Amino acid sequence: MNYINYKKNELDKIKVSDIDLPCPDLKNTNKSVVISDWLINWLNNHDFENVLLPTKAEFAYSLGVSLGTIQNVYKILEDKGYIFLKQRIGAVIKGRTENKILRKQTSKIDIAIDVIKKYIQTSGMNVGDKLISSRKLSQITELSLNSVRLSINKLINDGILEKTGDSVVLVNNDFETNDILNAESLVNKVTQDLKQFISANYKIGERLPSHNILAEKFKVSIKTIHNSIKQLEKENMLLSRRGTYGTIVINTSKNSAFEPRREMSIFAPAQDTAFYHYEKVQNKIKRIITENYGIGSKLPSIREFSQSLDLSPNTIRKALNNLASEGILRFARGRYGGTFVIDMPDVEEQTFRWLAVNPQYAQKAN
Repeated sequence: MNYINYKKNELDKIKVSDIDLPCPDLKNTNKSVVISDWLINWLNNHDFENVLLPTKAEFAYSLGVSLGTIQNVYKILEDKGYIFLKQRIGAVIKGRTENKILRKQTSKIDIAIDVIKKYIQTSGMNVGDKLISSRKLSQITELSLNSVRLSINKLINDGILEKTGDSVVLVNNDFETNDILNAESLVNKVTQDLKQFISANYKIGERLPSHNILAEKFKVSIKTIHNSIKQLEKENMLLSRRGTYGTIVINTSKNSAFEPRREMSIFAPAQDTAFYHYEKVQNKIKRIITENYGIGSKLPSIREFSQSLDLSPNTIRKALNNLASEGILRFARGRYGGTFVIDMPDVEEQTFRWLAVNPQYAQKAN
């Protein structure tokens, strides 16, 4: 695979002032969608290769929006294949003529929009009917709440839906849907690459490198690696545990549809008492975020969380750090600092089983 190692000091960087299009109107719209469309329109008329976009902070300051908004913009651009997000480097524009692996062929938002369009058609909605709440739509379509919200705002900007007070109303049902539900997203592709990498290099019971190392190897974000590992956990190929245990290989088959091995039988039933303490705290905080906050919102202080959840500040701090490493939160210092939401978490209903696998036991079972 022809992955590319980028060096920041060798890349040119454009300025916000280089974007020679009128600034978009950000009033009464979803800013992330409008700004991303604005940038895509500009990028479509230029041919850059290995050039950095301005930093999120520079864009946020110039456009008068939050860092969380620009974070979403960059995720949309990455979804659509216009940029690569590289840790410690920035947003690298992908040239049209580059002969490299395009890590994202189909946007999650595009897929979510198609799912919502099909729901509108199959549910029998007529022009003037109200759309159900984002939360109910998320449950029905099995999409994350954040994907549903971004998709609805894109459909509003496209003139299919309209915001009326606190409701969203269907105003145009003359639209087409695309069969892209099975299209390959970045997480799916990285999951397949990671599966091949594990099968070729690891044995049952061995521990994988850290998320940071894997993100660097596959040239994707830590969150993409996190989501890919979660997918391989569902396929019974990996088992992740907190602390020094890390992520352990429990199956090396390229096709992970297999009968559970003997080592899987040592796991306790998936009861709440089997949770590690920080995992339970993280789930509580995730639910608080999804029910009370949006992207760009500032969370209560560690002390306030400690008092409301009746937990020690150190426990809260570690849980927040874990959520930050998953790309859900961002910490800022200074007078206007705090803990900010940069991505809406997916609150999982399933429980997790956290028990160490003894490598010797696993090898014997093999």
